[in-house]
Amino acid sequence: MAFRPGQAYTPRPVTDIFTPDDTEIDRRKCRRTVPMRVLALGLGRTGTASLRAALKELGFDDCYHMMSASVENPPDCLMWQDALAAKYDGIGTFGRTEWDKLFGHCQAVCDWPCVAFAQELTEAYPDAKVILTTRDVDSWHASCLKTVDWRANDPELVLVAKLGDWAAALYQPMLHKFWACFFRGDFRKHGKQVFTEYYAEVRSLVPPEKLLNYSVSEGWGPLCDFLEVPVPENKEFPHSNDTEKFVTRCRKRNHDQLKNVLFRYLVYGSGVAATVLASSLAMRHSGVLLGSVANNLGAIRA
Repeated sequence: MAFRPGQAYTPRPVTDIFTPDDTEIDRRKCRRTVPMRVLALGLGRTGTASLRAALKELGFDDCYHMMSASVENPPDCLMWQDALAAKYDGIGTFGRTEWDKLFGHCQAVCDWPCVAFAQELTEAYPDAKVILTTRDVDSWHASCLKTVDWRANDPELVLVAKLGDWAAALYQPMLHKFWACFFRGDFRKHGKQVFTEYYAEVRSLVPPEKLLNYSVSEGWGPLCDFLEVPVPENKEFPHSNDTEKFVTRCRKRNHDQLKNVLFRYLVYGSGVAATVLASSLAMRHSGVLLGSVANNLGAIRA
């Protein structure tokens, strides 16, 4: 699917029965309902999913994360396309008004693609405290290659987006645009340099008294001290989204979205067309799971 800033909102199709938890909120119609208190601007794969869970446990709810757009409310990707077009292509504007629509329900943000807008967000929310999660650059780079870089170029995700799955068609163009722009077209080549430059930039933007340099391995103590909240009693610090779980979750998402597409063919098209499509996809990818989709849908039809 093409990157299209200004794309109109469309609701979730009733035939998307395999991704029932996706919501369909049009953020362009929203406004701020809670104060923005924390900007967690560490790059993804530095413990941001764990930090999100921790911040929510501490009462900073909701906390925005890439999963907010990828698997929770896919229409968010429409506003992210607008933001990326304004920053990287000079198309339109995206300021405090737009951020309050996109993040109006959030007291905190973290992860990509928020990190692409570190300067813009610190200017929009000058009273927010800033947390900078980090890790060794070499281990970070290796982790990203196996996860987000793979996902940004995932041929299965491209396929389900081109076939017209509602959520994939919103998410895939946004993810690919962000990844290509932020890492100068080649993560493998430029990732480590961007990492180093990015952390230096954020540290130059934020006064030291408002900035926490943090590793999630440090647990509750430094985080709670910085945010001036009590340490949760009898609660282990959350740890989530390791490499294996990331890939497994994404592949399951692909297959569920493909089922949505094929089910829509069954409902609105002919059974023969759906069978041919499923067979051609299974042959193209030589994938047992993709082939099993056709069998599953055949059982549904029967």
